[in-house]
Amino acid sequence: MTLSELAGKTAPQSLLTNIPRLVAHYYETRPLASDPLQRVAFGTSGHRGTSLAGTFNEAHILAVSQAVAEHRAAQGIAGPLYMGYDTHALSEPAWMTALQVLVANGVRVRVQPGVFTPTPLVSHAILEHNRRGNDGTADGIVITPSHNPPQDGGFKYNPPSGGPADTDVTKVVQARANQILEDELRDVQRVSLEDAMAGLEEFDFITPYVEQLPTVIDLDAIKQSGVHIGVDPLGGASLQVWQAIQARYGLNLDIVNTIIDPSFAFMSVDRDGKIRMDCSSPYAMAGLLRLKDDFDVAIGNDPDSDRHGIVTADGLMNPNHYLAVMIEYLFQNRPGWRPDAAIGKTLVSSALIDRVGAGIGRKVVEVPVGFKYFVSGLLDGSFGFGGEESAGASFLRMDGGAWSTDKDGIIPGLLAAEMTAKTGKTPSQRFADLTAKYGVTAYDRQDAPATPDQKKILGSLSPEQVTATTLGGDPITAKLTRAPGNNEPIGGLKVTTDQAWFAARPSGTEDVYKIYAESFKGADHLKQVMDEARDVVGAALGGQ
Repeated sequence: MTLSELAGKTAPQSLLTNIPRLVAHYYETRPLASDPLQRVAFGTSGHRGTSLAGTFNEAHILAVSQAVAEHRAAQGIAGPLYMGYDTHALSEPAWMTALQVLVANGVRVRVQPGVFTPTPLVSHAILEHNRRGNDGTADGIVITPSHNPPQDGGFKYNPPSGGPADTDVTKVVQARANQILEDELRDVQRVSLEDAMAGLEEFDFITPYVEQLPTVIDLDAIKQSGVHIGVDPLGGASLQVWQAIQARYGLNLDIVNTIIDPSFAFMSVDRDGKIRMDCSSPYAMAGLLRLKDDFDVAIGNDPDSDRHGIVTADGLMNPNHYLAVMIEYLFQNRPGWRPDAAIGKTLVSSALIDRVGAGIGRKVVEVPVGFKYFVSGLLDGSFGFGGEESAGASFLRMDGGAWSTDKDGIIPGLLAAEMTAKTGKTPSQRFADLTAKYGVTAYDRQDAPATPDQKKILGSLSPEQVTATTLGGDPITAKLTRAPGNNEPIGGLKVTTDQAWFAARPSGTEDVYKIYAESFKGADHLKQVMDEARDVVGAALGGQ
């Protein structure tokens, strides 16, 4: 991908979204149910789109909220539904629409009016309610497109397990929502906004989350050490959570940016010239990086706070690197966890995690892309940790109980401060120790063109279609189209050797496929692996 000349610079006026126009389109544009691009489509993180393209409009939210209400009734989910939303411009209008439909259907909706509510706080609230085992079973909704650009909106349903819904749920909800769209919303039940606001149950998401943080993080050690922490919420929903943490625990913590602006005009531009609140991107995180020497450790979160970015004096850590650091530290500093608690990783996360797992004597379970694959393990304690290469992770409480079963960008940030306080080394220094022990890793991700037919073929390959026997000069040890940890289809291909691997997956939104690759033999070898990966995939596609 070509680096934009704007990358890392403050967004110019020409890039900013016209918020009134965006919101007007949310209410006025009617999506075409006959257009596949304008139908409800649940990906790994719910339904996403923009009102400007007819892909995230009031009609979508009316339909999907009605579908969720019907699903709850069919499943006997009779407890409260906890609903949060982030700081994207379309999130609050969609929150209000969903509230009108849910209340009309007799759903007890628990919200914190006037307060943005991050994804991990919704997951935490669901689990806390269901742990108590009374007042019915609870579930939740988060209105967020995560780190996506300002013009985007998103809708995510979390069932009683507290984490992202699996396909057995999303397929049902998606099909019913599209049927409702096709029937011109005739089956949607809806009350006025005034009646909806009168019918909601007000709930404080922040206080119980913040007060229970000592069950998952050693905050006393952080406070006593005086570790200086910087926080940039990137204009997101974590701002009030960090303010509450600061007030409650008296940490040496500075919030460097308190701006909430739905145009995200304060952001520095991402690599491709778009405004994107990606806390794993050094370009999007340029503002915090300029302050890296002012803090022992600094933390960034995306708008719904399910991702983390860790900055030290050495710069922004690669997400894969910090996953490995967290795993190595946690499994040696959480004696209350089950001795057989495993490490959950996605198949495009670093192989350094496998080496760390072997070194500390813990099983590594490799699953397809999608945090939903970690939910059951985090819920029952069989996974101590689950993490994705895209800077999403969660882990257990100190006693081995579930904290959140969705990605939580706040606790990885606090963990960076804990490990700095207790070991005297920053996460980047601890990563240097890991590479000295397990090897230096080079990692990259690139896109390659692919037609819709080629993407379909790639998504359904069999290992036998891969004829190559070597990769980067080393014998191929595995050709995978199913994840070794749970035998689920990976929707693509992964090829491994003892010193490198690559994975190729079709994009769900663009005419490209994504190639991930890693080598323990350096950058030149990584380039060779990446080049050969294109050839291997091309041959497997058979020239289609």
